[in-house]
Amino acid sequence: MARRSWPGHWVALGRCQVIWLTAFRVSGAGLLVGGALVLLPLGLGLRLLPAAASVLRRVADGYRARAALRTGRPLSPPDPLPAGTTARRRGAAILADDGFRHDLRWAWLEPYTGALVVTVPLALVEYGAFGVLVQPFVWRRLGEDNWYAFVPVTSVPTMVAALLLGLVLMAAGLRLAPVVTLLHARLTRRLLSAPRSTELARRVARLTDTRATALDVHAAELTRIGRDLHDGAQARLVALGLALDEATRLLVTDPDGARTLLHDVRATSERALQDLRDLVHGIHPPVLADRGLADAVRSLALDSHLDVEVDVRLPPARLPAPVESAAYFAVSELLANAGKHAGATRVDISLTHADENLRIDVTDDGHGGADPAAGTGLLGVRRRLGTFDGTLALHSPPGGPTIVTLEIPCASSSPKTSSSSATA
Repeated sequence: MARRSWPGHWVALGRCQVIWLTAFRVSGAGLLVGGALVLLPLGLGLRLLPAAASVLRRVADGYRARAALRTGRPLSPPDPLPAGTTARRRGAAILADDGFRHDLRWAWLEPYTGALVVTVPLALVEYGAFGVLVQPFVWRRLGEDNWYAFVPVTSVPTMVAALLLGLVLMAAGLRLAPVVTLLHARLTRRLLSAPRSTELARRVARLTDTRATALDVHAAELTRIGRDLHDGAQARLVALGLALDEATRLLVTDPDGARTLLHDVRATSERALQDLRDLVHGIHPPVLADRGLADAVRSLALDSHLDVEVDVRLPPARLPAPVESAAYFAVSELLANAGKHAGATRVDISLTHADENLRIDVTDDGHGGADPAAGTGLLGVRRRLGTFDGTLALHSPPGGPTIVTLEIPCASSSPKTSSSSATA
């Protein structure tokens, strides 16, 4: 371990001490709820339970926030505690709530999963410090019964051995502290995440909502395609037919006029072809269909007026086509927002795939302050990702930078290959 990392180990050891101390607070909240449960047969428990459950929920929410910060992933909290017209009815509703029982189970387990786990590095460092700071000065007074771990400290050589052993124990405790704090955060995450029944209910509601949104988007897309065909290519093709009829009529009587009309026909046909190409590009860009998401995003970067850096770490196998399409148009929208609204000059795009999730990070150096509620662009991206059970996380403090993280659950499907990494 590099010397510069040792301060971080001391910080982790301090976190272990804080976890050990706050375990008493958790135990207190758990005992408070336990007392209310004990009083249930007397009828007083239902009146005391709402206040006790609220205390427990506040303590649990604090642990959720810290666990999310340590693991880098947000926890899915349980639903709010049930309400009721009276304290008894609210107490009865809380007693039947899965989230409350989930928090209570954690509160009763935390002294073991938390306090006992973090005791290991604390004990190693404290016992090691005894060997380093105490044994060298008191070993003569303690006599022949003085043992430090497995070392009988009865002479100068054994005292030095005890001192070295103490240093080893302190180093082991410090190195173990970050591992233990991360393990505790993961255990807390597992114990405090919303119950499975709540997650399933939310997923059903989310999928129902995204299905309705997807149908609305599909209908709007069909309407747009029909309008573009009617106002664009179809109008040009009608004009093309009329011009050909006129050229045919003038071919004998006015060859020069017919030749001019045929030149106009050629120009009109080129414009109609371009309209069709633009329409196809808006539905599914050819570069995306032919070369995959990585090269399609690089194409967006090359076409953008901003300085765009693309870092791609995708597997050789192609991702599902609908996922690639959603990701492509999401990145396109974010690039447009960075140039149009954020006043950015540089954008960094990162595409990675791990644990069957496509992750896209888009960072710009604009003025920040982005708000999904202030416009339809980010909301549209979020709705598009929601169709795939994907998520959009936004971090955009005033003054920037703006960081948008997209995650889409998916798995590699097609055997077609794409580049593994590049810079555009």
